[in-house]
Amino acid sequence: MLLSMTGYGRATHTADGKTFTVEVRSLNSKQNDLRLRTSHNLHKYEMELRRLVLDATKRGKLELSVDITDETGGDSLKVNSNLLNKVYGQVRAAMSGAAESHAEGLYAALLRIPGIVESGGNRLLTEDWPALKTTTEACLQHLDEYRSQEGEVLAADLTSSCNGITDLLAQVSEFEEERVQSVRDRMEKQLKDYLGRGNVDKNRYEQEVLFYLEKMDINEEKVRLQQNCAYFLEILTNEDEIKGRKLNFISQEIGREVNTLGAKAYSANIQKLVVNMKEHLEMIKEQLANVA
Repeated sequence: MLLSMTGYGRATHTADGKTFTVEVRSLNSKQNDLRLRTSHNLHKYEMELRRLVLDATKRGKLELSVDITDETGGDSLKVNSNLLNKVYGQVRAAMSGAAESHAEGLYAALLRIPGIVESGGNRLLTEDWPALKTTTEACLQHLDEYRSQEGEVLAADLTSSCNGITDLLAQVSEFEEERVQSVRDRMEKQLKDYLGRGNVDKNRYEQEVLFYLEKMDINEEKVRLQQNCAYFLEILTNEDEIKGRKLNFISQEIGREVNTLGAKAYSANIQKLVVNMKEHLEMIKEQLANVA
């Protein structure tokens, strides 16, 4: 199974006259990062909510939106009466001799002080946490379903590109004999043109050709490239949920072998195959940027 890093999830749940709505958006990122957007004070449950989301998503840049609507209106406003009376007493003592008729106006003024009037609906109550947690888990499930669907498309594209490289690799063998003979003929021609036909030492010439052909040998590169492509497909189809980093590492190894193959090709036909391999490899890298 392959997961995409981009996705969207939304869930709504109503309990005890309150409606909980949770939305999450995910984008590609090397790290697992969460931005929480809510007008409510989640109090001690914010860290638990963050841990729940990050543990479930593993990788990606996330934006989580939480909204709680109290349809009863019962806890929408609270007055901190203890703080209000304490401040009122201190102000009256400082005023010493103010008329009692000013008391009502004083109370009205004190109500504007921050902390005297609290919006109860903006605080997550202990009894609300189970409902919010259930809603968040449902939202994350929808996100996971979305990412899985996107992952299936990515997996198909990655498989096609990797198979494209192995198909091109299989064609390299068709040009290897021609490549070797071409190098031998070119070296012999250059020696004869430089030294003259009668001055070429046949034995020494063969030794130099063998030495040169050993440096041009691409069998190791072909074997390693074939193995890396097979390993890439193996990781792509295993049961791990998070595999983007590992696939990236393997694609880098594939790139090294393809580059070495091109550097040692000495054949226009093989160079064309290498160029097409690189095209498939670039497609792989682009797709892997979105794999969790």
